[in-house]
Amino acid sequence: MRIRATLLAALWLTTIAAQTRYDLVIRGGHVMDPETGLDAVRNVGITNGAIARIAAEDLQGARTIDAAGLTVSPGFIDLHSHGQNAENYRLKALDGVTAALELEIGVFDVPAFVKERAGRSLIHFGTAVSHPAARVATRGAPMPAGAIVPAAGPATNEPLTDDQLATMSAMLERGLDAGALGIGMGLVYTPGATRMEVIRTFRIAAARGVPIYVHVRSSGRLEPGSSIESINEVIGAAAATGAALHIVHINSSGLRDSVECLRLVEGARARGLDVTTEAYPYGAGMTAINSALFNPGWQERNSITYKDLQLVETGERLTKERFDALHASPEPRLVLLYLNPDEIVDAVIEHPLAMVASDGDVENGKGHPRGAGTYARILARYVRERRTITLMDAIRKMSLMPAQRLERAAPSARRKGRVQEGADADLVVFDPRTVQDNATYDRGPVPSTGFRDVLVGGVSVVHDGRVVENVFPGRAITR
Repeated sequence: MRIRATLLAALWLTTIAAQTRYDLVIRGGHVMDPETGLDAVRNVGITNGAIARIAAEDLQGARTIDAAGLTVSPGFIDLHSHGQNAENYRLKALDGVTAALELEIGVFDVPAFVKERAGRSLIHFGTAVSHPAARVATRGAPMPAGAIVPAAGPATNEPLTDDQLATMSAMLERGLDAGALGIGMGLVYTPGATRMEVIRTFRIAAARGVPIYVHVRSSGRLEPGSSIESINEVIGAAAATGAALHIVHINSSGLRDSVECLRLVEGARARGLDVTTEAYPYGAGMTAINSALFNPGWQERNSITYKDLQLVETGERLTKERFDALHASPEPRLVLLYLNPDEIVDAVIEHPLAMVASDGDVENGKGHPRGAGTYARILARYVRERRTITLMDAIRKMSLMPAQRLERAAPSARRKGRVQEGADADLVVFDPRTVQDNATYDRGPVPSTGFRDVLVGGVSVVHDGRVVENVFPGRAITR
């Protein structure tokens, strides 16, 4: 009798599923969910922008995507994307990214950032409030429009008075009130920030229950100012204040000691601190040449010299004379810094605690290859070629782990980074056998290939490997 009841119940469920008509069905794909461990061929029914059903039985939809032989995963979430415009969003979508967030530095005017993109964005977007921008504004030297980091000068290099600290703190509070996902703090770009300024900024993040995203103060092995000291500074601030801490691109901040820096993060987490980190899969960094990163001593700190710098827009390697002219200019020209050998980058990317983020920014077709190829490169180099990361772990690093970092500030992130019933239909359909990063330092940010379909809120933004025109399903992810 019990067997008969079970069979009748199964038949009833199959009948109901067959009768339900979804907005979209992804049929026959290899569905991978890094949170539940689902790793099987399934059909996915999507309604009203959310995953309504995941089933082995057939589902009916107003529209169908045939995913046979392909992988269906959560859309990738880029926590560290400076390129916040249509050009960059298109490249991100072609690289499997469904949300690109400016969290390392953030922006000064959070309401304007959200308003400018509302109803005009291919993928989801969001930002932190910018400590560097608030700091220089407090000193009467606001950043020019379009600048990511401030130019080096008194506003970046000198300490703030108590009154200035109070003014800056109020600016950060207003940004959080407007929906910022945390505080972005680029200490390398504001070397005048004292330890007290760091602690007071961390206290704001702790009081508001948001993470603080930090580019640490320095890098290299020279003391004082080593990578180890710089990582210790922010872990200590997190321990003293209770703030959640995210250390950006630990590969380019840690350099030769990147693995040891990861051990510091491991130790902090083992003792109950909420500390996370990320990396991008390239050996070169990129930043503005007129920033404080190039204050005197930059060659010794980073173990590089002028020939290791390459101007992005022209490809030229720099000389002392050319560097001096560019560094003194008010124009924030982007430069590549060749810093890390492959073995360091590989060790960091393959570490279980390192999630993936691009640090990408492309302008008029020029930029670091990470702006276009970061996520395909993880799948091609580390999953398919080196076989040092499983496909499930790669997906976890690119989707679930970033979503979990966001959840402290944005509860809506609990519906992202997953392929589960009730989750947002931010999904990627790709062929793990052919997905490929095509961007290089010489060719620049050439789009990735192999991502067949990308959905943002159930809307196709990439179909058959091409960007879908005139669709703007991206929404602000806010606090």
